[in-house]
Amino acid sequence: MNYLIIIFQIIVALSILNVWLIQNKKPTKWRGGKAKTIIEEFEVYGLSKQMCYIIGFFKVTLAILLLVAIWFPVVKQPAALGLAAFLLGSIAMHIKIKDPLFKSFPAALFLVLCLCIAFL
Repeated sequence: MNYLIIIFQIIVALSILNVWLIQNKKPTKWRGGKAKTIIEEFEVYGLSKQMCYIIGFFKVTLAILLLVAIWFPVVKQPAALGLAAFLLGSIAMHIKIKDPLFKSFPAALFLVLCLCIAFL
């Protein structure tokens, strides 16, 4: 089970880092509304550019902490629960703008993985 949780940590962390650091200026089918970048996505949600940077900072930091937690397990649960809260917020934003349900899939999947990381 321990190896499975570590795999979950790696999957979630690398996915979050990919979205925020590599794919942030590229269109994807998962973006809210018709946004093509992460900044546009936040605008669609009614959130400011500054809020995008703040949330991005916390998501990237928590993702890095999930990787650090492989060697320092004491940070695993706080990092996973912190990311879970942000992922719940992501789902809420998709619902707020009445996005099709499939656009919430990555956030929902990573939310479940974070809860598994935190509690298993």
